Amino acid sequence: MLEALSDRLGAIFARLRSRGRLTESDVGEVLREVRVALLEADVSLAVAKDFVARIRERAVGREVLTSLTPAQSVIKIVHDELVTLLGGAQARLRFADAPPTVIMLVGLQGSGKTTQAGKLALRLKEQGRRTLLVAADVQRPAAIAQLQTLGKQIDLPVYDEGAGDPVRIAQRGVAEAKRLGIPTVIVDTAGRLQIDDALMTELEKMRAATSPHEILLVADAMTGQEATNVAKGFNDRLGITGVLLTKLDGDTRGGSALSIHHVTGAPIKFIGVGEKLSALEPFHPERLASRILGMGDVLTLIEKTQAVYSEDQARELATKLRKQEFTLDDFLSQLRQVRKMGSMSDILKMIPGMSRALPKDLEIDEGELAKIEAIICSMTMRERDNPSILNGSRRKRIARGSGTQVSDVNRLVKQFESSRQMMKHFAGGKRARLPFGALIGR
Repeated sequence: MLEALSDRLGAIFARLRSRGRLTESDVGEVLREVRVALLEADVSLAVAKDFVARIRERAVGREVLTSLTPAQSVIKIVHDELVTLLGGAQARLRFADAPPTVIMLVGLQGSGKTTQAGKLALRLKEQGRRTLLVAADVQRPAAIAQLQTLGKQIDLPVYDEGAGDPVRIAQRGVAEAKRLGIPTVIVDTAGRLQIDDALMTELEKMRAATSPHEILLVADAMTGQEATNVAKGFNDRLGITGVLLTKLDGDTRGGSALSIHHVTGAPIKFIGVGEKLSALEPFHPERLASRILGMGDVLTLIEKTQAVYSEDQARELATKLRKQEFTLDDFLSQLRQVRKMGSMSDILKMIPGMSRALPKDLEIDEGELAKIEAIICSMTMRERDNPSILNGSRRKRIARGSGTQVSDVNRLVKQFESSRQMMKHFAGGKRARLPFGALIGR
């Protein structure tokens, strides 16, 4: 997500740090490069020009040019302006004082509205808010079947009438939620390959019939600047209240994330970060700005950790580490928990400074983690508790059972023993050094 922009800005500010004092021409040179970096990241020209102008206005001030740490001062200004460009503060969903709250999802065909309806419903369910999904996309019959399937997966009701008037379907769906006492309704609407008058007229009628509290545009970040144009088109006709930006985990320059709020005034409320139904996150402008500038994202890392670790689990693990009772079975449990948090590459980049420290071409093979899991699962509980009993015949049996080589088993055992030695040194108050590669595989 915006990795190319992050790399370019990192290189620009690295050169800036080598200068003792900045002149106005130095600032101008840096800002020209920043503008080019933004344009290459698919940020619209108007947004890039306005962004750079605001930074220039602040950066050429006396407090920067005469500062003892001018590079840090400029970086802080860029960070603050990035946060402002992304919407300032986190924008939350608005809920009705008297239920049901109606959330209408709109967007072009293929943007992923139906999938995002399921993701959003699951997220609300996890927060204790039961949701009725309304299948109002009658243009695409597969959308109704898809929504029914999603409803079964997350154990939530789906209201559908098959073919018919989508406006009436949406209206009756809201009435059904009210009758059943369901506090939230998500209306999945039809899309088109492009914005047209027929689509907008239908959506305007649906808005009038259901009085939604939120109109969320589902926009595909992979479409670059076109996502900004689409957002403007929907906003002009419907007055969208927020944006759900999808595919930010894909091969995208991500400039739409930096342009949509500036162009429409509508905040980005959620971002899709994967294919799983749980891969929907609230959008935090400050956190994304920090990640773009290589500052990490500790708060998101903490939230991901808290989602998979309970306080009791953390306390139990700390006790085992302190008493040097950490086994391969414990390691397997921790590995599974970490994999629930996402890819190792993404997790490492949330650690401040790590994105700059890691090699640019570093590839953490998630398949290696699956291989480690298979090897440990092929061991008996006695072998997991005491790897020292793993003789040659046992290692051959484990390799056959896990579909791996004996050398893979040997490497895992060696890495685990190295880790335990490190823990032993730390427990004794000594400093220890362990190669980074030993923790993540080859």
